[in-house]
Amino acid sequence: MMVRDFQSVIGKEARQQCLDIEGRLPTEVIACVGGGSNSAGMFYPFVEDDSVALTGVEAGGRGPKPGDHASTLSFGNKGVLHGSYSYVLQDADGQTMPVHSISAGLDYPGVGPEHSYWKDSGRVDYVNIRDDEALAAFQTLAKLEGILPAIESSHAIAQAIKTAGQRSQDDIVVICLSGRGDKDVYEVARLLGKDI
Repeated sequence: MMVRDFQSVIGKEARQQCLDIEGRLPTEVIACVGGGSNSAGMFYPFVEDDSVALTGVEAGGRGPKPGDHASTLSFGNKGVLHGSYSYVLQDADGQTMPVHSISAGLDYPGVGPEHSYWKDSGRVDYVNIRDDEALAAFQTLAKLEGILPAIESSHAIAQAIKTAGQRSQDDIVVICLSGRGDKDVYEVARLLGKDI
């Protein structure tokens, strides 16, 4: 809760900016989820607003096979990690399993207990985005807006792009850009087979 409360400044600011600029709350808020701190902070100010859909985006990695992703809420089971009872990617003996993501910030076999609660209550919808989809979203935002998102945030961008055709023109979608991509430029270039 302490991390969520400290991080909630991002959600509070986004909520207020939507009200100030648009005069209403967003239709949906999308954020990436690794351990879940930035997304918990983004979602928390909207949790009581039933009209706002909340979507957490996990690292789908190379695919759904164990060891190829870090999608704890999509594929994990309840267990204890770091003293917290929440969803964990674990084996039959309760040992954490290997995970994969091109994003260091999402490459984690567990998630905070509040996200586990939101999943079980149905308040937040959790999905996963593969590495290749996140890379494409990174490039799209860079080309269209000149913004280099973090690879972590690129997962949330990819989800927004993937579902854009299902939206009306009046929908307001807030994407949490939780980090800068200048730290990821060399890794993105390597993954794309480019020299810089």
